[in-house]
Amino acid sequence: MKNSIVILFCLLTEVLYSQLIPKPVTSYVPIKDIFEAKDGQLEIWTEKAYFNEAKILADQIKMNRDYLPKINEWNGISAVNGLLLKTNTSVKDPEGYQLNIEKNIACISGSSPAGILHGVFSFIQMTPLKKGKDDSSFHLDAWVIEDAPHFDHRGLLLDCGRHFMSVEKIKETLLTMALYKMNVFHWHLTEDQGWRIEIKKYPQLTEIGAYRKVNDENYGGFYSQEQIKEIVDYANKLHIMVIPEIELPGHSVAAIAAYPYLSCTGKQIPVETEWGVFKDIYCAGNDETMQFIKDVLDEVVSLFPAPFIHIGGDEAPKVRWENCSKCQKRIKEEHLKNEAELQTWMIEEVAKHLKAKGKDIIGWDEILEGGIPSGAVIQSWRGMQGGLEAAQHDHAVVMSPTSHCYLDYGLDGIDTKKVYEFDPIPSELALDKHHLILGAEGNMWTERAPENEVTSKIFPRLIALSEVLWSYPAKRDYQEFEERLKRSFQLLDKRKVKYGFISTPIQFLTAIENDKLWVTVQQQQKDMELFYTTTNFETESIEEVADIVNINGPISIKRNAKINLQVGMKNAGSDQVKWQNRIFANHLALGKEITLNYSPSNAYLGGGANGLVNGCLGGDNFRDGNWQATQGKDMDMVIDLGKIESISEISTRWFHYANAWIFRPEDVSYFVSADGNNWQLLSKDLVGQRTTAEQSGEFAVTSKVLAEDKTAYDSFMGRYVKVQARSIGKCPDWHDAPGEPSWLFIDEIVVR
Repeated sequence: MKNSIVILFCLLTEVLYSQLIPKPVTSYVPIKDIFEAKDGQLEIWTEKAYFNEAKILADQIKMNRDYLPKINEWNGISAVNGLLLKTNTSVKDPEGYQLNIEKNIACISGSSPAGILHGVFSFIQMTPLKKGKDDSSFHLDAWVIEDAPHFDHRGLLLDCGRHFMSVEKIKETLLTMALYKMNVFHWHLTEDQGWRIEIKKYPQLTEIGAYRKVNDENYGGFYSQEQIKEIVDYANKLHIMVIPEIELPGHSVAAIAAYPYLSCTGKQIPVETEWGVFKDIYCAGNDETMQFIKDVLDEVVSLFPAPFIHIGGDEAPKVRWENCSKCQKRIKEEHLKNEAELQTWMIEEVAKHLKAKGKDIIGWDEILEGGIPSGAVIQSWRGMQGGLEAAQHDHAVVMSPTSHCYLDYGLDGIDTKKVYEFDPIPSELALDKHHLILGAEGNMWTERAPENEVTSKIFPRLIALSEVLWSYPAKRDYQEFEERLKRSFQLLDKRKVKYGFISTPIQFLTAIENDKLWVTVQQQQKDMELFYTTTNFETESIEEVADIVNINGPISIKRNAKINLQVGMKNAGSDQVKWQNRIFANHLALGKEITLNYSPSNAYLGGGANGLVNGCLGGDNFRDGNWQATQGKDMDMVIDLGKIESISEISTRWFHYANAWIFRPEDVSYFVSADGNNWQLLSKDLVGQRTTAEQSGEFAVTSKVLAEDKTAYDSFMGRYVKVQARSIGKCPDWHDAPGEPSWLFIDEIVVR
């Protein structure tokens, strides 16, 4: 009998877990009784303190079942049938809850409205969706769930500075967050490209700073203080804390465009129209600038009840400060060592001002560089190291590293599985300091994501993060989680949430056999019809560069072909086609032995050494996994072709994006050798012709050496090929971050 109970428990637990995200921490199952509800007859009984949660519960049931339950006040005495919301003082965690599903009654209890609401959304996830007119009732097996979160800070950052988001879009996002028990909305409101919050004392911040020129038209928008209050109130009802981010001292071009005296130069500049990092920042030596910041924050504090204000602190080049008499005077008067300490002084002044108003600050991990401001919470984005350092110095930490939490990255870099594997606690951190890791956030930056693309990038990856932060499962079964996630999509469909793919909908798999490149297009989901086009990547003409018999079978890339293979995906029942493209090259060096005389950055390995001769070229996003990089260093590599070959061309592609500190090389030298010891210099390609005017935008640039350029012979002869690329080392003087180490990116060495 005991074994039968265990088996039944396991089966029922599997049923429950097939529905709930995040997975409950603890639960057990009574093995009898069924809760049953009929459409139009289900009633909600609630203590007066939970009328807000009862209203949300009724609205959510309406979304699932297409009818609105009646809400009654519960007096604590009479027996009830239906749903009951009540206080349970035995639940110690304010976000914890108990969900008891018994015959004729389902009871959600907790010690606070926040916990009650989490129980509400667990019940909603368990409630079957109405499928038709005859589906007039539903029932649930009897359950008892006891649940509470592991991490207190479970958040989403939404950048509204690059692209303005409507109030309706933000509310939709907040509701979906609450469905999965996320409780922090980090609202990025000021940027170089737009100031989004009304400040009554400084009206030009929104009159001028909220709009930038796009195709000679004003583009942007801002939130009035009434709209801010509306969103904060909506979030509060969902027990989501709204933390505003007011960037300083950098990412402040929009504010300076409105009030030029805030900068070191005092010159009039426009609201920025490009992405990146810019040298015009708030002048830390100007008392008027400091007063402006405090005035702005005074109005911000009055709008946001959260105990934190995020002050940014990231990506603030100091070149203006280095050449500003006011900033240098401030450094001397405050006995500071350098500009990094000046930034710390500035942030500490702001922190003291906010502390007097009952607020603490959160800042990006760059604020560690001049010494950690007292009492600051550190948000670690440049990996985990900043968070580790802060926690070791007893500072609270929010983790959001680019490796796992940047939801603006493509699925080829961070898919749902990658997010699910994230551990917010560094392995090196001592056990007695684990409590300093408050939690984590998924960061949705919007340089490449206007409003209509944001939701599909946030979800479903944020749902994976919700389970990481709530359940913190020690043993993670991603396949089991993905099955629950797919079932949960029905909830999102009911709520008209336009979620994206779980992972890249297709993958391009390559294989090298007998010096021949084969590409297979692998579907990652069912019900998908594929289309394709092939284009000569160099001439941009449509021609036969590959043997494609069946898009679902292996594709042979012809010798010396460099093609753009574009595959369209059409879901069943949808007229929309999503295109995904990849560039391939079949060449002499394909799959050959290569030696790198440098160490690529761990952040941009590009497949390691073999990634430079695997036939896969990078696209127009340097984060797509095919670009390899070094920072502040040269590149030197040697390829062994296996035998002496007649070579007509050697070419390489380099990414260039000055605003992200990525520069084409100063020059590239190409060599051949018969024995690997004696080298013949074929060419030194001067690709480093760069003026300020030529740096806008991001693009790939090709350097090459051709045999026909040499009058002495028709081709180069050699077994070994050497490529040496000289980095510019540091960002040039005209750059917004002069002197900072630059990046050098390469994708493939093509030998023909």
